[in-house]
Amino acid sequence: MAFLDDVLQPPSYGWRDASGNFSKPSASMILKEFFKRLNVFNDKKNWLPFFSWLKVLCLFPFFVLFVTNYFSFPLLAAGFVYGMILMGTHGTIWYHRYCTHGAYTFKNAWWKFFTKNLVLSIIPEEIYVVSHHVHHAKSDEPGDPYFAEGGFLYCFLADVNHQPIAKDLSEKDYHHVETLMKHSGISGNNYKAYQKWGSYASPVSSIINWIVNWSFWIGVFYLIGGMGLVCALFAGSFIWAVGVRTFNYEGHGKGKDLRQDGIDHNRNDMSINQVWPGYVAGEWHNNHHLYPKSARSGFLPYQLDLAWCYVKLLHTVGAVSSYHDDRKEFYRKYHTPYLEGTEKGTVSATRD
Repeated sequence: MAFLDDVLQPPSYGWRDASGNFSKPSASMILKEFFKRLNVFNDKKNWLPFFSWLKVLCLFPFFVLFVTNYFSFPLLAAGFVYGMILMGTHGTIWYHRYCTHGAYTFKNAWWKFFTKNLVLSIIPEEIYVVSHHVHHAKSDEPGDPYFAEGGFLYCFLADVNHQPIAKDLSEKDYHHVETLMKHSGISGNNYKAYQKWGSYASPVSSIINWIVNWSFWIGVFYLIGGMGLVCALFAGSFIWAVGVRTFNYEGHGKGKDLRQDGIDHNRNDMSINQVWPGYVAGEWHNNHHLYPKSARSGFLPYQLDLAWCYVKLLHTVGAVSSYHDDRKEFYRKYHTPYLEGTEKGTVSATRD
């Protein structure tokens, strides 16, 4: 826990106040921190969050071109499917279940590369993975990088204000970061390069991967449907890239207890299962917090899990060599006892 206490760069307003309680910053404090941490001219170690938002901004012209020059309802539908479903599901498959939790393993490096680049590359793995380990360790507590009680803006700008790794890690702690990241396949800095750039990710390899990934997909989309399809799918990706930053605020009840008996069995934090992110991205968040290392989080019959479908498909064809599936354990430990207790009129919620 000591490592997870210190691995993220704390914001200037801190995680806790002098009394040890959550330090909720004002909107002006959050915005000031945001623009300070994006300033690569003041500190080149800010390059990774700047790079992350630069890619989002580079999507915006495609959104404008789609709306002004290429709009049609078929292209709108294509952009919706690509942005909301394909991008969303890929985020769950790659960043969440593989890079962070190691819920499944690939047969070889080719299939890892294939899955990593299945869609447009937008979010840096480092920003997502390390901070997400902290999120699970401190869920809905001070130090959680996207603590919903901090408010919408606190969560929306968390990738810049709360999620980057600390810039002064010891060599020992940096090796822990390497352990968390090495299976993701991205090119990592050694400790000396980390001290220069303040990140695990290498700037040069990150930029090259971005250029190659986007160039490839622009070419594919153009060959399939011309510039109109390129703009539509990039526009859909822009909407996803902005919208995904709202997820943890909503996925943890916007700072309120919105958990429902019989649906949200995890009572150790405020995570909730939501139909929309569940169906379009396989993100049944309360289930995931119960079993974070499970490659499936859609446990109940109505909980469609497209991310799990992809993993299962790759396992069927031999591209995934192993996976964790905790559905049976979920029923045994939580859902079946809840149903039995409801029938007897003795259980209102299952607590771990």
